[in-house]
Amino acid sequence: MPETIHLKDVSTLVGTELGLSRWFTVDQTMIDRFAEATEDHQFIHTDPVRASAETPFGGTIAHGFLTLSLLSAMNYDCVPRIAEQTMGINYGFEKVRFMTPVKSGARVRGRFMLAEARFRGAGMVTIRYDVTVEIEDERKPALTADWITIIQFDPKDRPEDA
Repeated sequence: MPETIHLKDVSTLVGTELGLSRWFTVDQTMIDRFAEATEDHQFIHTDPVRASAETPFGGTIAHGFLTLSLLSAMNYDCVPRIAEQTMGINYGFEKVRFMTPVKSGARVRGRFMLAEARFRGAGMVTIRYDVTVEIEDERKPALTADWITIIQFDPKDRPEDA
């Protein structure tokens, strides 16, 4: 996939994989920083000794929302930019499922499929991704999501057939 695509080509890519990100290591430092930022200090995330003794995970696990928050970095890492884009907005999610816990020290990566591209108004296109966050050496993914973003562009750049 090229690093940049044009608005006129976005609709032709629906149904294709846009990118597979590099691996991101989710270590205990990252988990602890996320716990501080969100004030979620549940022991399954922040206390390796207790998590080893009292959970089936064998140690601490990342917050599901930490894994979800990595989608932005994963997207920037591998999804082509739209040449005419002036701004991107995170619109939300139709569905998120946390499938497998991410253990401290694990590596994760995002796989992005373009599920839909719908032009709205004069200068916006709604992009819907089917996203899977894979865990290295795990059969099941960490999460699956139906993620919606809005790409804004100058109305003069809108394709004639959109």
